[in-house]
Amino acid sequence: MMNINDINKRIKQRPPFQMIEKVLELEPNVSATGLKNVSVNEPYFMGHFPDAPIMPGVLIVEACAQLSSLVIDDDASDPNKIYVLLKVDNFKFIKPVIPGDTLIITVTKSKVIGPLTSFDAVVKVNDQIYAKGTMTFTSVAKETIYS
Repeated sequence: MMNINDINKRIKQRPPFQMIEKVLELEPNVSATGLKNVSVNEPYFMGHFPDAPIMPGVLIVEACAQLSSLVIDDDASDPNKIYVLLKVDNFKFIKPVIPGDTLIITVTKSKVIGPLTSFDAVVKVNDQIYAKGTMTFTSVAKETIYS
């Protein structure tokens, strides 16, 4: 299990864009289960939607991506490497995520082809599936992004 301090040592994102708050299970290079508490105080709820706050689907995918990065880079040994999301496949949003929900996210490595790594993701609230899909990543050297 990893708490927020452990996670901060391993992922590059920070609040308000850091989505994973706790890792419940981690099998390096295989899978992970993490937790995201959805609070009405999150800034995106001011505009999405003021009368009926719903967590944007793209942020649900981002939460899955952040958890996947912990599986790929199990020791965060190279600070100059960033894992980037290349592709999102067949993501389905089955139920809306609203303030007060606790997301339990599970990601499982499903395929590696050369520099590409794919993960299947399932997002649950109260043991019901709220979203699921597949994501593909690659690693890049940080200096190549801004050159």
